[in-house]
Amino acid sequence: MNRLDARFRIDYPGFRFDVTCTVPLEGTIAVFGSSGSGKTTLLRCIAGLTRAPSGFLQFAQEVWQDDARGIFLPVERRHVGVVFQEARLFPHLTVTQNLKYGMKRSHPSRRRIAFDHVSELLDLEPLFQRRVPHLSGGEQQRVAIGRALLTSPQLLLMDEPLASLDQQRKKEIVPYLQRLNHELRIPVLYVSHDLHEILQLAHHMILLKEGRVAATGPIQEVFARLDLPELVESNVVGAILETRIAEHEPQFGLTRVEFLGHSLFLPQQALPTGAPLRVQILSRDVSLVAGVPPETSSMLNTLEATIVEVSESPSDQYAVEVKLDVGCPLLAMITRKSFQRLGLRPGQKVHANFKAVALS
Repeated sequence: MNRLDARFRIDYPGFRFDVTCTVPLEGTIAVFGSSGSGKTTLLRCIAGLTRAPSGFLQFAQEVWQDDARGIFLPVERRHVGVVFQEARLFPHLTVTQNLKYGMKRSHPSRRRIAFDHVSELLDLEPLFQRRVPHLSGGEQQRVAIGRALLTSPQLLLMDEPLASLDQQRKKEIVPYLQRLNHELRIPVLYVSHDLHEILQLAHHMILLKEGRVAATGPIQEVFARLDLPELVESNVVGAILETRIAEHEPQFGLTRVEFLGHSLFLPQQALPTGAPLRVQILSRDVSLVAGVPPETSSMLNTLEATIVEVSESPSDQYAVEVKLDVGCPLLAMITRKSFQRLGLRPGQKVHANFKAVALS
C-alpha cells in the first residue's frame, strides 16, 4: 500500500516540533489538535513551504526530502495542491480565469483532471463569469479547491479550509469535500481543529499535542482509545460506527440504521434507504446494565456487549472509561461509584444503552 512517511524536527523559541508519522495515501487523513499543536507546521513541511533542518519525507516511492542525503524537492516539484483558510484567489480575475491559472501550473502531459469534471464536481459553472469580490465565502472556497485540483496534484493539502465560514456555509461545502474522495481518488491531508468536520470527512487521523504525535491510525481506532480523554476534550470522546440507512419511521421522526447485524434508531435523516451514514456514540451517553435489561425503558438503543478494558484515571476522581466490544469498539464513561456497584470487570457480558448523534 502506498504511504507517506514523515520525520520532522524544528526547534522554535519555547516550542519543539518533533513529529514522526506514517499514513496511508488514500482517503482523507485528518490532522487534528488544539491551537499551537503544530498542525499547520506539519502541512507546510509536507508541502515544502517550511524546511525542517534534518527532515525526511517519502511520498509513495518518491523521496521528497532526506537531508542526510542532501535531497529537498521544492514545492513546485512535489505536485501538491494547497488550499488555505483564506481562498487567496486573484480578485481582478473571473472564476474561469482563476481556475485556468491552476491548470497552467501543471504541464499538459501531467494533467489528469479535466476542467469540466472539476466544474461539475464543485458546481462551479454558475460562477464562471463572476469576479471574486462578488462571491460568498463558501463560493470562494469552492473555487479555491477547484483551482488546486486543476493542478492535477498527487496530494491535496487543506489547511482549515472552512475555519472562516459560518455554520451554514460549512454545511454547503462539506458534501463537495466528501465527493472528492469518491470521484477523484486523490489523498487529502486535512488540517482542522473542528472535530465535527473531521468526523464527517476523515478515514485516518493524526492527533497532535504540543508538537508531537499523540495518536495516529484509522479514525475508528483512534476514537476507541481509552486514553483519548487525556488527549482531547472529554465531551467529544466516543465510538464511530459505519452504518447504512435501513428504513425511516416518519410517524415517529426516526431513522433505523444497521451495522454488523445490529440496529440503531436515530433522529430522522434526510438520506435514502441504503445510504451510508457515519454515527458517533459519545461515551458520556452510554449507560451499562449488568444482567437482563429492563423491558420498560425509554432507551431505544440497547446492544449486548463484552467489557474489554477499563481505565481508571488517577487524575479523575469521578469517572471510569470502559471499552466494550459490540463487534466493533464502543466506549462508555460511567461514575466510579456505578462501576464498583455493578462489579464490572473485563470479560463480563453487559448491555449498553445509549442515544446516538448521526454524522452524514
